[in-house]
Formats: sequence, structure tokens, C-alpha cells
Amino acid sequence: MSILGEASSAYWPDYPRPGWAEQSPGLWEDALAPTIAAALDVAGVAADAVRALGIAGQLDGCIATDAAGEALGPCLIWMDRRATDEAEVMDAEPLRALTGINRDAGHMAAKIRWLRGHRPEMRGAAKFHQPVSYLVSRLTGEAVFDHGLASTTMLYALAARDYSPALLEAFEIDVSCLPAIADAESLAGRLTAAGAALSGLPEGLGVAVGTGDDFSSALGAGIVAPGRLVCVLGTAEVVGALMTEARIDEAGLVETHSFPGGHFYMENPGWLSGGAVEWSRGLFGLADYAEFDRLAAEAAPGAEGVSFLPALSGAMAPEWVASARACFYGLTPAHGASHMARAVLEGCAFAMRDVAVRLDEMGAELEAIRLLGGGAASRLWAGIRADCSGLPVELPVVADTSPVGAAVCAAVAGGVQEDLAACAELIGVVAETIDPDPAHRAAYDDAHGAYRRLFTSLGPMFN
Repeated sequence: MSILGEASSAYWPDYPRPGWAEQSPGLWEDALAPTIAAALDVAGVAADAVRALGIAGQLDGCIATDAAGEALGPCLIWMDRRATDEAEVMDAEPLRALTGINRDAGHMAAKIRWLRGHRPEMRGAAKFHQPVSYLVSRLTGEAVFDHGLASTTMLYALAARDYSPALLEAFEIDVSCLPAIADAESLAGRLTAAGAALSGLPEGLGVAVGTGDDFSSALGAGIVAPGRLVCVLGTAEVVGALMTEARIDEAGLVETHSFPGGHFYMENPGWLSGGAVEWSRGLFGLADYAEFDRLAAEAAPGAEGVSFLPALSGAMAPEWVASARACFYGLTPAHGASHMARAVLEGCAFAMRDVAVRLDEMGAELEAIRLLGGGAASRLWAGIRADCSGLPVELPVVADTSPVGAAVCAAVAGGVQEDLAACAELIGVVAETIDPDPAHRAAYDDAHGAYRRLFTSLGPMFN
């Protein structure tokens, strides 16, 4: 498989208040046609040659729509934390046992309750969507999302593979207000005239149900069976692994989701990782990420005792603590920007190690780390992750695999390929493997221990 053409359009969230994060769905709609046209132009492919369309996108957003499918307001995106009180309609332990996920304000059920309680114009909403299902509905007129996205809502019973009547009742949500559930690689519907206008593609083109980017990134990296720790280094860092049976983490460090193809994805949905590097780069006045890497490489493994907690937007490892905040510790006059830069890279890698250890304890097969996303371009960061985990790190041919995962769903939905496994065989995945350096393991064990002690010591400050 090779990528014929690609293009992108940038848009940004709004932050109306601390802890709030929104996006206008119109941003996504406006980006579709020009971005698709640009990718087709690069590929030298006509629009009428496209066989099917796949959509992948952010998880955990919530958009209210009217009967015509029009958005009634902005999307409360994944990082929005306003619905904390609304999440607490059930005790955390029974909810986790039923859904596989943590009681959390980021999930869709809590956001629906918040919108209904604080936005009178949304109390009569016809549907509540996640970003992927919203776009699919705008393109096809069909309200549907996949089992993976459904399993993030806090309304989905993992064992039954369907909405839970008990949870619907607890959150006071009628199932008619939610998308139907289908396989990611199945056909959601076909482009309507309005969908053709939005996309610039021919009316009647098949559109896959699609999935969330946590799942499409793994799928686009050829992950359709257990064996790899998947680490996606974007603005946030998502770490997970596939398992053939659903297991629930009683400690709550990882959540369990349905995954395209019938497996289960055990994942920590992420902390600001690439975002922490970007913040640090600006703080140090560095021109680009290459300059950041050069600075960090000047410090030895362990950053000579400097630790960084990657909790700029709350901690997700070694525990979920929304009120936690990032910090540097261990600074002396002998330390400089290079030690702090390396500590940022190491702190994020230590959080990844925490998740890997927990997945290993739960029986996940972890033969190597498949490193994806923009952060995979840093060989220094890849080496740090290999050294601190003891696992080889595989660097991909294509770093941004979420669009590839969307294309995989489209290929099966459009009848181009038989199934997801057939697609995985076509994906040329690994360009390079970085093995751990045993000489660095002791330094990283010590530094990881210091990071964990720091987290524990700061617990009273977080609360």
C-alpha cells in the first residue's frame, strides 16, 4: 500500500473558561471539500475515481443537533472538563465493571446531561453525536457510529455490545437521541446531494461508519491482533494494546474499549505529551522540534536528577488525577535548559512505562512498541522510550496513521478489500526498529523511581 496524496487544514479549539474546550462543527464541514480536493490533486486522481469514503476523528466530543441534523451549538470536545458533577450519577466501580471505562467528565453521557441542564435550547435536541458520527450524518443523513466510539460514551455495556438500559436510565437519556451502533468497516450510507456538496465527491458514494482516532491510528498502523504496545504521540499521548478478551482494570489506569474487528483495546486515553514539548519549546524560545531534540540530547539519561511530571492538563498516569499539575523538580544552579528539555521527554516516557507495566500485569502481549504520530519523528524520544521500557521501538513508514485507518474502514465498506486483516497485510508499517540500550536501563530505573516518588509526594497538593 502507498499513499497517493494527502492534505490537511488546520483549525483550533476555543477555551471560553478554564476547563472548557469547544469547537464549531462548521470548522470540520468547511475543511472537508478543500482538503479532499487538495489530496486528490496531489494524487492526480479524479473525484469520480474514489471508491468509498472513511471518516476518523476525535473521541468523546458531544454535539446536539436538531431534527434536520443541524448543530444547535458548538461541540464540547474531548478535553472539556465542565461536566464533572454530571458524571457522578453512578458509583465508579459498578460503572467501570459494566462499561470498562472510568467515571469521567470527558465522556459523552456526562456532557449530554450538562448540555440539557445548562443550555435550554438543547433540551429538545433530536440527536447527540460524537464528531465522527456528526460528520457521517451530515454526509449521508444516517445517525450511526461504531462500537469503539459507543464504548467511550459511558452508556455502553461492554459484554452486551450495546447501550445499557440501566445507564440510559441513570443518565436520563433516551436511546432515540443517540446514534445507532454498527461495525466501523460497515457501510453507514451514501453521500446525499448535501453530502456531495460538503465533500466535493459524487453523490451516491459509499461512506463507512468509521471510528475514533485512538482506534483508527492503531488500525492504520496494521494493528489487528495482539502483540504491540501502541503509542500515539500527538498533542496528547495515547497508549494501549489489543486483547482478544475484555479485561477490566480495577485500578482504573487503563480503560477497555471495543475495537474494529471484534478485539478489545486496553488504553490510557492520554496526557499532554507532544503538547508538553510544544509548551517547553516555546518556553525555551526554540525555533523547532529539531532544535528541542538537540538541546535535550546535551543532557545525560536521567537528566542529572531533574524530573518532570507531565500533568499540564491533569495527570493520567500513574493515576488519573484531573486536579494534578505539571512541575519540574530537582533543579540546582548546575542545571540548565538541556536538563529540563530532556526531563520533559523522559517524564512523558515514564508515564508510558506506567501504562505498559499495568497492561503487562493484565496479560497483554507486549513484544515491541509501535510509535506513531508526529512525535515518532524524534529518534531521541524513541530511544528514551526503548531504554526506559526495555522494549524495542518500531518507527513507522507513515507516522500519521489515523487517516490510513479511516481508509481501511472505507476499503472494506466499499468492497475494495475483504476484511480488516486483508488491509493490514497491505500496510507497509515499520521503517526502523530502535533496540533498548542496556547501559541506560539503571539510570532510567532510578529516574522513573524518582518520578513516582515525586507524584506520590505531591498528592496533597493536587487535592
